[in-house]
Amino acid sequence: MKLVQGVLGASAAALVVAGVLVAVPASAETSGQAVLVCTNAELAASYHAGDAAMSHRYGRIVLTNTSDHACSTGGYGGLSYVGGGDGTQVGAPADREPGKARSIVVQPGQKVVSRVSETVAGVYPKRECRPKHVDGFRVYIPNETRSQYIKHPTTGCRNDAVHLLSHKAFRRP
Repeated sequence: MKLVQGVLGASAAALVVAGVLVAVPASAETSGQAVLVCTNAELAASYHAGDAAMSHRYGRIVLTNTSDHACSTGGYGGLSYVGGGDGTQVGAPADREPGKARSIVVQPGQKVVSRVSETVAGVYPKRECRPKHVDGFRVYIPNETRSQYIKHPTTGCRNDAVHLLSHKAFRRP
């Protein structure tokens, strides 16, 4: 497991992600203690629908720390539609909307969120979209290689050139 440690003094810590050292401000949350990078074992993903307007639906992916210890996450995860009853990806993965990616220490029971925008597949001509039923979302939490599944029936486009999904970096709610 990768660690965030307060070895650089009281004012800074370090996070090693994919071999890159990133400075992370120390806080009362880290208090000099080692904090593991969050994995699927600590974070449970869910989807919360929001508003809809002009052929778009908005919601958020919520990651909840279900463990008994703090962990660190942040930045972008991965998001795509899946279908066919077997987790086969449907269409293009979500585009990442520009924004600041921050490291966040998530205490037990706390949540982080990523805003999701879905374009309704019906706005595209059927020949271009090639509509297909979607069972839900495949969600990768940041820095994780295994995904989680969230049930979310809708219609996607089999055409990878049609981008229906976008999402923002994870942040505190």
